[in-house]
Amino acid sequence: MQLGIAIEDTWQFLHEIYEDLAAHHQVTVFKRRQIGLPIFNARINHRLFRRDFQAFLRAQDVVFFEWASGLLAAASHLPKTCGIVTRLHRYELYQWADKINWDAVDKIILVSEAKRAEFARRFPAQADKIEVVYEAADLTKFQFNPKPFRGDIGILCHLRPRKRVYELILAFYDLVGERPSLHLHIGGGGAAGFHEYPIALRRLVEKLNLQDNVTFYGNVDNPAEWYKQIDVFVSNGYSEGLQVSLIEAMASGCYAISHRWDGVEELLPDEALYYTEGQMQTVLRRYFELPEGDKQQAIANFRQIVERQCDVFQTRTQIRQIIEGVAAR
Repeated sequence: MQLGIAIEDTWQFLHEIYEDLAAHHQVTVFKRRQIGLPIFNARINHRLFRRDFQAFLRAQDVVFFEWASGLLAAASHLPKTCGIVTRLHRYELYQWADKINWDAVDKIILVSEAKRAEFARRFPAQADKIEVVYEAADLTKFQFNPKPFRGDIGILCHLRPRKRVYELILAFYDLVGERPSLHLHIGGGGAAGFHEYPIALRRLVEKLNLQDNVTFYGNVDNPAEWYKQIDVFVSNGYSEGLQVSLIEAMASGCYAISHRWDGVEELLPDEALYYTEGQMQTVLRRYFELPEGDKQQAIANFRQIVERQCDVFQTRTQIRQIIEGVAAR
């Protein structure tokens, strides 16, 4: 099969999938050409893109669009010359979905049952095209590393308001009053358009006099190593696809708790979930007070969940088989 890959967002979640696709099929990645500075040559570059993109689509049996964003929107309004499969993670549902002609898409891969339900409510005519394949982690890289509880709490994400790190710091402040040995590890750099947010986080830590209990790491280049110091990972956002850092932490031997964003119940049991900051503190206190043996059993259970649902070497096969099914039509 001649397979095209179309991606202009991050490759962060595609590497293992691409490796598997390239091992089984002839793969070509679309590359957009630009002539000169885009601001001065916009019309020329648009014509060049349209010509190159149509030629790319015609040359493939199937094109896989990692991210249902701009390239898929463009392809969906061109004459259909190949099979089209896309994987929609989260943000595309709010920024791109209404710009896409979904009738031109053969299969839509979503990352949770919650996202399936949300997509189907908005586009009921497309519901039969949906396949759910969970976000996943490389479990040979994120190995199980159980350790005695020391009181290290962590969050790893882009620092933007949606992740609600500010609220986590406020909840953590009360807990430090009860357990001064607790430490909060905040991994992740700033996000485009939210440059004031990391500044506000650091200033809050100063105002609450938490400098000895909170560490900011900026961008984390080796998350597998970073998780080794974390006892409890917190997912505190209000909207996620199926958060990959949460999956990685669970795989690595961290206990995990989460705000009840839509879909997290597909990963975590009810006793690890909360709505309010007060409930978050209650969930953490309950875990703190467990006997060490019970803590170790809980993190082992979380590793088993990831092994069962979120092993990238299983999910990449599922994605390849979906693509191959479209090619076989």
